[in-house]
Amino acid sequence: MSTTKATIPAVTHHTAPINGAQIHYVTAGTTGSPLLLVHGFPETWWTFHKVIPLLARTHQVIAVDLRGFGDSSTAEDGHDSATAAEDLHGLIEHLGWGPVHVTAQDISGGTVFRLVAAHPQDVLSLTGIEMGLAGFGLEGLADVTRGGSWHIGALTAAGIPELLLAGRERELLGQWAFPSMTAVAGAVTDADVDEFARTYARPGGWRGAVGLYRSMLTEGDELRALAASRPLTVPQLAVGAGGGPFTAATLGQVTAGEVTAVQLDGVGHYAALEAPEALAAAILDFTSSVDAA
Repeated sequence: MSTTKATIPAVTHHTAPINGAQIHYVTAGTTGSPLLLVHGFPETWWTFHKVIPLLARTHQVIAVDLRGFGDSSTAEDGHDSATAAEDLHGLIEHLGWGPVHVTAQDISGGTVFRLVAAHPQDVLSLTGIEMGLAGFGLEGLADVTRGGSWHIGALTAAGIPELLLAGRERELLGQWAFPSMTAVAGAVTDADVDEFARTYARPGGWRGAVGLYRSMLTEGDELRALAASRPLTVPQLAVGAGGGPFTAATLGQVTAGEVTAVQLDGVGHYAALEAPEALAAAILDFTSSVDAA
């Protein structure tokens, strides 16, 4: 497993002190409205490395490692979605680029929903990719009796990630996580797995994932209350892939407006790695329409 940080020529790496953590992020592009990319699990900013150069032609792009993920710092606690949302707010303020178009993948949905609800001035639009929300069906993914995944229980059980997953990062990601949810053969390379595994193998490298999944299992009532009191008003794009219409159905329950939906056929869960051109085209078409309006 490589210990060298992966990168691409299009990006510049940065670290900023945000909300008591050191947040790592990359930037690309010099013109156009800003676009913030937020990864899911088992990912980092690297999940967007094929998409960033395509978006950076017409946008200033930021791709972040959430606290406890990638090359952002970890702590003993404080990796819940509410803290992560305040980290994103702090990063937007630090950059001075707001408001931004926000794109959220997978388990970062709760984080970004909180960001938009608490700080609507930060956000021009929201794009959800294979994204759900606690309180609106996402908890079902933890129910193994109805087709849910074992890994949620394993991550959220105290001490289990350190006991069972530490030291086995590459095997877990390369032999289970990515193969089980990827539809496009060869889309996730050995080098990709090496990069993701490198960061999860850090001391405390599972804490970000543990925090977000624990949030998912406990924050349903809070997110439903937030959606009732502060329904989303920014333009929204739902990008479905392996999960079909789940993202659009979720966003449709928390918005005061309409949701634009795009389905990427033949693509698994990791749309940014499996279909970067199609994903970038959908995002660019959506953001250009928002910017024009």
